[in-house]
Amino acid sequence: MPPKKRHSGTSHSKEPKSGAESASADKKESPELSVKKHKDKDAAFVSLCKSLHVTDPVCDRSWTLWKAVQESMDDVTDSQKRLWGACLFVSVIDMDVACFTLTQVLKAVSLDVTQFMSVVRKLDVNLDTISTNVTSALARLEKKYEVMLALYQRFEKMCKNIFVLTSDGRERETLRACWTMFLLAKGRALQMEDDLVISFQLLLCTLELFIKRCSPDLLQPLYKSAISKVQSPPTRISRRNQSKAKSRAPEPELDAQLLETLCKENDCNAEEVKNVYHTSFTAFLDSMDLSRSSDFPQVNDADRLYEEHYLKSRDIDGRLFFDGDETVFAPKVQISQVERTPKKNLSDEEGSLVPPQTPIRAAMTSIQMLRGDLTSTGDQPSTNLATYFKQCTVDPTQDVRKRLETLGQVFSQRFGQAVGPHCVVYGRERFSLGVKKYYQVMEAMLKSEEKRLSVQNFSKLLNNSTFHTSLLACALEVVMATYGVSSFKNGGYNLGGGEAADRDVCFPWILNVFDLAAFDFYKVIESFIKADPTLSKNIIKHLETCENLIMERIAWRTGSPLFELLKQEQEGGAAEQVETPASFSQPLQHNHTAADLYLSPMHPGVRVSPPESPATPSSQASSQAASLTPPLPKSNSLSLFYKKLYRLAYTRLKILCAYLLSSHPELEPIIWTLFQHTLQHEYELMRDRHLDQLMMSAMYAICKVKSVDLRFKTIVTSYKNMQNTNQETFKHVLIADGHYDSIIVFYNQVFMQKLKTNILQYASTRPPTLSPIPQIPRSPYKFPNSPLRVPGSNNVYISPMKSPRMSPGIMTPRSRMLVSIGESFGHSNRFERINQMVNSSDRSFKRTLDLGSTPKPLKRLRFDVDGQDEADGSKSGGGSALIQKLAEMNSTRSRMQEQKMKEDAESRKEEL
Repeated sequence: MPPKKRHSGTSHSKEPKSGAESASADKKESPELSVKKHKDKDAAFVSLCKSLHVTDPVCDRSWTLWKAVQESMDDVTDSQKRLWGACLFVSVIDMDVACFTLTQVLKAVSLDVTQFMSVVRKLDVNLDTISTNVTSALARLEKKYEVMLALYQRFEKMCKNIFVLTSDGRERETLRACWTMFLLAKGRALQMEDDLVISFQLLLCTLELFIKRCSPDLLQPLYKSAISKVQSPPTRISRRNQSKAKSRAPEPELDAQLLETLCKENDCNAEEVKNVYHTSFTAFLDSMDLSRSSDFPQVNDADRLYEEHYLKSRDIDGRLFFDGDETVFAPKVQISQVERTPKKNLSDEEGSLVPPQTPIRAAMTSIQMLRGDLTSTGDQPSTNLATYFKQCTVDPTQDVRKRLETLGQVFSQRFGQAVGPHCVVYGRERFSLGVKKYYQVMEAMLKSEEKRLSVQNFSKLLNNSTFHTSLLACALEVVMATYGVSSFKNGGYNLGGGEAADRDVCFPWILNVFDLAAFDFYKVIESFIKADPTLSKNIIKHLETCENLIMERIAWRTGSPLFELLKQEQEGGAAEQVETPASFSQPLQHNHTAADLYLSPMHPGVRVSPPESPATPSSQASSQAASLTPPLPKSNSLSLFYKKLYRLAYTRLKILCAYLLSSHPELEPIIWTLFQHTLQHEYELMRDRHLDQLMMSAMYAICKVKSVDLRFKTIVTSYKNMQNTNQETFKHVLIADGHYDSIIVFYNQVFMQKLKTNILQYASTRPPTLSPIPQIPRSPYKFPNSPLRVPGSNNVYISPMKSPRMSPGIMTPRSRMLVSIGESFGHSNRFERINQMVNSSDRSFKRTLDLGSTPKPLKRLRFDVDGQDEADGSKSGGGSALIQKLAEMNSTRSRMQEQKMKEDAESRKEEL
């Protein structure tokens, strides 16, 4: 196995020579660095530039950048050489020239990947140093590094179980060749090298290739016996005999038994890996002339070819992971945090230890659970769903089938274009899973609607093409998120544009593929979550983030149906507000389903007059109806959208105020009033812009009129610390007609000009009435597996019964100690142990499992006991703790019933 000792040199690659080779293509256009031209610069800087083979223009630009950064930084904590390296990296990205690779600059400044990324980001002191291209490159490199690190750590563990460690280290040549071959296969097969799942499947294919050609004495018994008996023993032959080897009868392309063993040991779906083998990996072997040869792959050939790929990509040399190089490995403490979760020392009767939740294991487990949930669901409508179709006035069966066929082709082709040349088949696999989830959730929705409305004819809904496309898109987004290829590392932005954007399958990629309006997609999200109880907490959070992205930015793009709805709402009745401020303080509870949202009126109309009262003459009733008939209420979809928008907007504002205005709490409601007024009455300011741009502008405006010193630089610096944010939000703001500039320019030229009169009112003696504060729930979606504290208790929490599919091997150490009433729990002594745990106010019983370690402060704040705050983990006094706790538990049921009755009453009040 690779040595634990780290070293900067490698036996297979000479970095300075590589840099020269990589720069050779540019030397024809730009001559080598001329030292005489740079006498005005620091000699050490020029020496660094020369060692990295940069050109004169790159040297000049980097030096200019360095001087600007130097003037802006109050305190230069990093060494000059490291900051110089960061300036060179930024300049090369912005100028799009190939001077050096990331690994070469890391070695030149003696930093690892994580440290270097941090230094580059520090350059952005004035928030205008790092461009979109640099941000995109950093995000891509960071994701690629994380994936490669996870893959290597898994490779290292697997090899310990596969290969025998010999005294003379013969296995090292095999392991190095295998890892290098995998890196080459991944680089050639995938355009998106940060796809963890497909990359891992390619790693299994590569291991299958090497195991079956490896000498049997180097294999552990499990894999020695896993090789098919028909497999002839491998032979090592020289290069001069390779031509003769090609004339032999070809060996089997795939040892299915061996591959299935690898998949089983790594919780990976064997059919998916076989597809990867027969498509991407076979094509790679053909390109290497290895598919019909029993030769052991030549290390030098793979090394040379990977060297070419690495120099072309200009990023990380993946071979350095095998050598334990300091540029690719973070300190051991950080690696352990990435690789494993904390372990608990549980006794034998609590079952086997939960395996460490590595990134790969988490992905495999999620995929396994998704496939398990869809085992009983076919790729055709179930009998019940088919019955719903037939009960419609217009049977939608044929339209559904044709739509799926068309969208399936589009999805698979676009997936292949984004991921890799031979990846269309993987797109079909993902689409097939998405169709199963689509049918499963649709049936659950219709059953719920039938129960709610006591009807069985859903013809209008089931013949709505937008509903079907949105539901399918949501199902596919769940599948994509489960496979780990949809994330929000850049705050939902597709940075870089062009080719980089085409390869980015993160949300809202699926909307672009289906040409689906984000506002239409949003309508299905909440109903989808409620209709599918099998969704994990992570997937629910993912869909909630999708919803937030739609509300804060995507739904406000030009061409969105949202603007047409808002326009019609205003034209239909000026007095009708998008959402009344009075409703802000009410809980976000509603009875709207997907059917209500997709079938709600798209424009105002006239309300149907109520039936005449027997005591009212007919003529009088008719005249009253004619004179008092108000416009039809706003559409359900628009009303719910604005309810959620206001709550999201206030939540984000509250966080930013906590960062910046903790000493001026009186300003928060004033800022919110201006912010809410803008969203309600000046919604055109949101067109092709971001919700947070209006939020930051409102904050700056109010602080200005209230004479509170708060600069925009301070605002955006704190804004960057918020979750799911991106610097493009304040660096790239629409000014007018396709012209973009910073948020400061937007404030001065657009926001202030539009709202100047309104803003100045807050400085007068009669300011506008403050808008009510929205009630902010912890989450609009209830996570079924989240434990809730029993009222009146300190350490007692209850959770719904876990799903049967949650086997003990999947549950966490904490959840394995929970009791589910009505479910067999085993021995009675387990109840005794839990009673002991509950009765111990300081959880001393649980602490005894930690091998005498010092108790740590509790992460969950506990309520005061006898007036003493126990947030620091201190013990509570009093010898009657057990009696007190029993009394508290006796009153639990009545308290919970009272709270339930109160919630029901509030719900009925809101419905009225």
